[in-house]
Amino acid sequence: MGDLDVRVKVSERRSTVRLTVERDDTVTATVPPGLAPDDLAKVIKSRRRWLYGKLAERQEIGEGRPPREFVSGEGFFYLGRSYRLLLVEEGAAPVRLVRGRLRLRQDVLDDPTGHLVGWYTRRGTEWLPRRLEPWAQRMRADVADLRVLPLGYRWGSCTMRGRVNLHWGVMQLPPALVDYVLVHELAHLHHHDHSARFWRQVERAMPDFQSRRSRLKRLGPDLWLPEGEGRGDR
Repeated sequence: MGDLDVRVKVSERRSTVRLTVERDDTVTATVPPGLAPDDLAKVIKSRRRWLYGKLAERQEIGEGRPPREFVSGEGFFYLGRSYRLLLVEEGAAPVRLVRGRLRLRQDVLDDPTGHLVGWYTRRGTEWLPRRLEPWAQRMRADVADLRVLPLGYRWGSCTMRGRVNLHWGVMQLPPALVDYVLVHELAHLHHHDHSARFWRQVERAMPDFQSRRSRLKRLGPDLWLPEGEGRGDR
């Protein structure tokens, strides 16, 4: 249902629909026998705001996500590889990737999260447009602008005017999974829902999108996001 994964369980004990948010951020709908799919869809749509709120709460308490500390030796992903943090006394910038180590200046430890998010954002602003261009050409998608932003529990979004927004956290993903997020958003420039036509558009551009989507769901909880931000679901 849209960007919600819903597993349906039929129970003889139920006379109404019960919706539950699971530990892996999927949703289980326990339904009475014989419930029509359209009727279930109406219930899910009516509870969508509640479901998103529960998902956001789960992410805010960090459930399922390993904590990160800003100490030398801690690992942070960048384009699919884990780099060890190294605290340094001096540096040309607060955060730099130098010879396989992610260097963080000690004088910015009052706000390490902000500086690291800023670093991912700058890297994404530079790298993502080049990655996007060939996919946009292949999919005949007219992109007016690309921005790298905090997007909560979404990997990306787009507008009807052709602006593509991407979560700065995509810069932690392997390039193959970044490509899936890009193709997903570009397909939305043609189809603004998650209809069958939308998924056909995605499949035409990326025949193996199902395996990439599954990898993204498995990898998402391992990535670093500050407390209060959730991982995306595409």
